[in-house]
Amino acid sequence: MSPLGGYDDATIGARLRTLRRWRGKTQVELAGLAGLSPSFVSMVENGQRPLDRRSHIAALASALKVSETDLAGGPHLGPDADQSAPHSGIPALRVALETSRLSDPADDRARPVNALAVELRAIKDAYTQQCDYVSVGERLPAVLDELHVQAVLGTGEPDRTAALGLLVEAHISAMFMAKDLGYLDLAHVAALRAEDAAQMLGDPVAIGKAALVRFHSIPRAITSWDRGLAMAERSAAALEPHASDVDGVCVLGMLTLSAALAAAVLQRSTALDHWLCESAALAARVPDDMAANWWSFCSTNVAVWRVALALERGEGGGKIAELASSVDERKLTTRTRRADFLVDVGRGVARDPKAGAEAVGWLRRAEQAAPQRVRNYAPARESVAYLMARASAAAGGRELRGIAARMGVLH
Repeated sequence: MSPLGGYDDATIGARLRTLRRWRGKTQVELAGLAGLSPSFVSMVENGQRPLDRRSHIAALASALKVSETDLAGGPHLGPDADQSAPHSGIPALRVALETSRLSDPADDRARPVNALAVELRAIKDAYTQQCDYVSVGERLPAVLDELHVQAVLGTGEPDRTAALGLLVEAHISAMFMAKDLGYLDLAHVAALRAEDAAQMLGDPVAIGKAALVRFHSIPRAITSWDRGLAMAERSAAALEPHASDVDGVCVLGMLTLSAALAAAVLQRSTALDHWLCESAALAARVPDDMAANWWSFCSTNVAVWRVALALERGEGGGKIAELASSVDERKLTTRTRRADFLVDVGRGVARDPKAGAEAVGWLRRAEQAAPQRVRNYAPARESVAYLMARASAAAGGRELRGIAARMGVLH
């Protein structure tokens, strides 16, 4: 157990310093264990450089023998309603995920399967289109309970089969909500439940969906990224012969993008380029429509991922801005992807010491697009804290201080 837990208000640099001292390490010793330079560790601890790459976070957490949550921070509850209200749905979601099993539904009554399908579509729209975690948290737990009932006790095989497919999707929504809000243990439970339903269903596309969410819920040590890459590659290979319709191609595409992310974290350029090419080829087979495609996979989404992957590779602000210019923002028709894109550009541009005001502009646009999401996104908070600490923070002025206040960053 670390001296921090997952709920402190400190910056990631302050947490790094506390954890390093707790482990009795000097900056030089920690840098050596993590494969980083002592000057890098010093700059992170002093707020002079953001810790904004998954590979660096994983390496430092592994060297300190703590979890990524201990280092990067867990759920942060502040006074801002958009930041704190989404967490109110987590207790009920936890009960639903941890008490309902396919072998033992927690309830015995449920709405008809077609009514649950309509409700689940509305919940997914609340997440992707509106980034309304409060609505998702209020509605999803009951749907999870009722789908378990229908999957086990449904009146006929068609209803039970349909309920299993819906149960995979419901657990995917639960996993992303829990992960987005910082409850990584709960996200992993949701991913395992999705896998249970997919395996019982026996459908290759559903199994691919479950593999995707399991990838996104595994612990983030360097060894986990290695395993995650292998998992994504195996899952993509297993699904490829069955990806014959738009839904299957989109699932396969998201698996290839996940493999590209793991390759970027591991700094394996050949694998990264390969999986990005595979993603682009798959995206060309489906409509370029985020709102219509499964989890927004399309050519525009691949372009958005290129920005995120360049950020992970450590590209500078100029390169990030160049990649961002190739994204047609009019096609970012889901708030989740729009907000993620704007945050990633802001984080990348913030690496340029002369672009503080520009970075603040991107981050403010992200916050306006999806306040509940962005104010709960730890990397966004880290970039805001970094901009506040930097000598040029005055370039952002009142706008930056406002974002910091809403995110609970000291200012």
